Amino acid sequence: MADVILSAERLGKQYLLRHRVAGYDTLREKLAENLRRLTHARNSGPDPRAATLEEFWALRDVSLQVNQGETVGLIGRNGAGKSTLLRIISRITEPTEGRLRIRGRAASLLEVGTGFHPELTGRENIYLNGAILGMPKSEIRAKFDEIVDFSEVAQFLDTPVKRYSSGMYVRLAFSVAAHLEPDILIVDEVLAVGDAAFQKKCLERMAEVSRMGRTILFVSHNLGLVKSMCRRGVLIEGGRVVCDDVVDATVAQYLERFEATASANLLERAQRHGTGRVRLSRLDIRDSKLAITGRVAAGQAVQFVFHVTGRLPELTCAFTIYDSIGQAITCFDSALQDSPNPGAVTGTSSFVCELSELFLTPGRYRINAALSCGDELVDHVESAAMLDVDQGISGTQLLVATPGYGSVYMPHRWVGPC
Repeated sequence: MADVILSAERLGKQYLLRHRVAGYDTLREKLAENLRRLTHARNSGPDPRAATLEEFWALRDVSLQVNQGETVGLIGRNGAGKSTLLRIISRITEPTEGRLRIRGRAASLLEVGTGFHPELTGRENIYLNGAILGMPKSEIRAKFDEIVDFSEVAQFLDTPVKRYSSGMYVRLAFSVAAHLEPDILIVDEVLAVGDAAFQKKCLERMAEVSRMGRTILFVSHNLGLVKSMCRRGVLIEGGRVVCDDVVDATVAQYLERFEATASANLLERAQRHGTGRVRLSRLDIRDSKLAITGRVAAGQAVQFVFHVTGRLPELTCAFTIYDSIGQAITCFDSALQDSPNPGAVTGTSSFVCELSELFLTPGRYRINAALSCGDELVDHVESAAMLDVDQGISGTQLLVATPGYGSVYMPHRWVGPC
């Protein structure tokens, strides 16, 4: 029987959310409130601006067992409770209810600079972080050169980490966590901060740690990466575990649930980010005959029409097409073209992206869409639409690709042996 290294029994985490009826207090209102408290004005009745408390369960009734040597991928939407669960496992926060048992040492990389003191240098933080993990100084010293080489920050080793960029933070933090040989390595989306070359190094190191028989808990929205790294997947939704199975089955259920809850009216979507000054209201996909559809043929013309609720100076639209396992296939951004902002039509605006030929292999795709004004993210909606691509023809060439190998067509021809 496999050794259980982590056991969670009916874990729950509750937060109290404070709501105010009105907006910010003025100085006069604050002074009046303090005066009422000093004079014990009991007969003034309830304060109409008093805060109300709402109970919010970030996790509820979560039970989970992880065996030594397993690499487990945690997936779910933003706000599902993944990071809360990892914080409890990392002993950063305590559960409101339930019991957690961990055998061995756990190293966490949940956000940039986890466990680092900003006033200390990189060198000092390596020893501090190792001590937090329970490592003796001799063990840290033995791994020190390897940690520094991997992190690629040797030039800045004696600089306070508060002067590090976010990428340098991640390099050093991951290097410490991965090289001091914890029994459980916990990694959240923080690796997305690093560049592509360093991400590749991190993934190779995680694979090496797994081969050494150590346990990895891995969170990522890149489902292809989760499938390649993990054999087991755990889907969390609404603070509860809704699927715990082999990773392929878990990813399939996640995608099914995502599509089932998608609404054509994007204004109804709660899962969105941005300042909200303007919002995406609808995404229409039009085929070569300009008919609105969710299914087009490969190699044919297609339009993506993004309806928004208003206009802003320098407003731009971008969208990314992902394949069925979450790999980004291609991205289109109106900011990269010299075209005027779309005009308002009956109080709304729309962006139109036209493709004369859609070079995607047959399959199902999802589209994330975003509105921006310079560096300001105005609105971002995940899975704004689903797109089914059928086999098609470009010119006189039948577009047929080898199943399972890639998602983008490249026009080509073969010349036989001479």
